[in-house]
Amino acid sequence: MTNAVGARAVFGVIVPSTNTVVEHDYWRAGLPGIAYRAGSMYIPNPAMGDDNDFQALLGQIRASIDTAVRDALTAEPDRMVMGMSAETFWGGVEGNAAFEQRLRDRTGLPVTTGASSCRAALHDLGCRRIAVFSPYQPIADREVGRFFTEAGFQVAAITGLRCPTAMDIAKVGRARLREVIAELDSPGVEAIVQVGTNLSFVAQADELERELGKPVIAINAATLWHALREHGFEDRIDGAGTLLRNH
Repeated sequence: MTNAVGARAVFGVIVPSTNTVVEHDYWRAGLPGIAYRAGSMYIPNPAMGDDNDFQALLGQIRASIDTAVRDALTAEPDRMVMGMSAETFWGGVEGNAAFEQRLRDRTGLPVTTGASSCRAALHDLGCRRIAVFSPYQPIADREVGRFFTEAGFQVAAITGLRCPTAMDIAKVGRARLREVIAELDSPGVEAIVQVGTNLSFVAQADELERELGKPVIAINAATLWHALREHGFEDRIDGAGTLLRNH
């Protein structure tokens, strides 16, 4: 037994200090015997209103991630899950691989990242032509598009919500997200992918994919799915999309 509340596994979850959504989404899944220990990356200046601001925000993440990992490791987790996404897409496929290797070397644990989780999910779902949206600025959307393209997918469209601060990501409402999906969807798009872990989208993605008749992948659902499946757990979860319900 790992511990009383995490009898099957404890996942260390690395999140920006501005993020209020990731842990909520994971606990909402109601998985028996799975516990989470968050390590927080300190974000003293959450501005991300333009490309320069976004690069500065990424610098804050890079400066504080080692401390967040250190703190999560004190709970003796079985896996590290990156509850943030931009950094995991940066540098394309090679950048993601290097990022994951640094974390494996640092922790000695298996690692789940948003970029790899979305790639694995799309392969499992058999989808190749995709549309993507994020809360980001153009500089980050280019990196997201680069990753998916290098991973062998056709990116039909990608759009960013241009949130002015990291906290504003969590304030984006259902109506705006529905508008974005309507703008991105087309008959040639096989799946829609959402990145940006502070967007509250898991439940709405489940609703939208039933309406559209195609996968709508929320990144927090994808990372939880990846962490579970890579750890050998086959739990099926309702209300979080076809990925966690059927795959």
